[in-house]
Amino acid sequence: MFIQTESTPNPATLKFLPGQAVLEVGTADFPAPEAAEKSPLASRIFAVDGVRGVFFGTDFVTVTKADTVEWDHIKPAILGAIMEHFQSGDPAIRGEGGGDGHAAHDGPDSEIVNQIKQLLDTRVRPAVAQDGGDITFHGFERGVVYLHMQGACAGCPSSTLTLKMGIENLLRHYIPEVTEVRPVAD
Repeated sequence: MFIQTESTPNPATLKFLPGQAVLEVGTADFPAPEAAEKSPLASRIFAVDGVRGVFFGTDFVTVTKADTVEWDHIKPAILGAIMEHFQSGDPAIRGEGGGDGHAAHDGPDSEIVNQIKQLLDTRVRPAVAQDGGDITFHGFERGVVYLHMQGACAGCPSSTLTLKMGIENLLRHYIPEVTEVRPVAD
C-alpha cells in the first residue's frame, strides 16, 4: 500500500491519501482523542504522540499536529497507523458513517437555508476538500450565516480570508438575504 501525502494551507495539518475509500459518503471530524471512540482509524492515529486532530473525507485523512512536534518526527508513525488500519479490515467508523455535516434547520428561513447548503455543497466544499478540510452549515439568523470549519480549515491562517472574501461574497451574490458569514467553534 502506498499512501501519498499533500501539504495543506494550514502548516499544522497534513493530508494523507491512502488510495482507497476512507468513508463511503460525507465527512467525519475528530477534534480530540475522546471523539474517536467509535473510529478504529482515528484511534490508531491519535495513539501517535503529538496528534491533535483527525478528519476524514471520502478518500483522504487529514491530521493536525501539536505545535510542539515536527512533521518529520511523527509522519512515519502516522503513515504506519493508517497502513495498519487498512490492513486490519476494520471500518473507519463503527456504526453509522459520516453524514453531510450540515446542522438541521427548520423554520421560516428554511428555503434560504436550503439555498445556502446547496451552494456550500456544490461550490465550496469540493474546493476545501482539495485542501483537506470541510466547511459545514451551522446556522442562519438575521442575515448571518454561521459555518463550522473542520480538518485543515480549522485553525488555518487563511481561513478567515476564505470565509470573508470567498464564501461570504459567493453567498451574498446568490442570496441577497445573506449579509455576513461567521465561523463557529466546536
